[in-house]
Amino acid sequence: MAAEMKNEKGLIEISNTVIAKLAGHAATGCYGVVGMATRSSKDGLAKLLKMEQMDRGIKVKVVNNVLDISVFVILEYGVNIGSVGEIIKNNVKYQVEEATGLEVRSVTVHVESIRVHGKK
Repeated sequence: MAAEMKNEKGLIEISNTVIAKLAGHAATGCYGVVGMATRSSKDGLAKLLKMEQMDRGIKVKVVNNVLDISVFVILEYGVNIGSVGEIIKNNVKYQVEEATGLEVRSVTVHVESIRVHGKK
């Protein structure tokens, strides 16, 4: 379901994919984030997504034009997971609200894996 904004001039629909891409860019811009993640259905391991696929690491739920966003990330080894998680939540909420004008009720951060710097 897409988010909608109505005014006297018409209707604007924002797809979940667009919202997911905004959230993905906001999350990957945070210190300590290696990238967005998706789990392989075969082995259950988290895979690092390419930049053009980052929206696959985001789940967006829209209810009455209020957004609930889940972000699945891979973090760099050695960072404080709690601190980086809070930074991701705040950055995603701020940037999505600024870009869309919609309310973000919640941002949930799922740390899927830790990546040692320099290793793939």
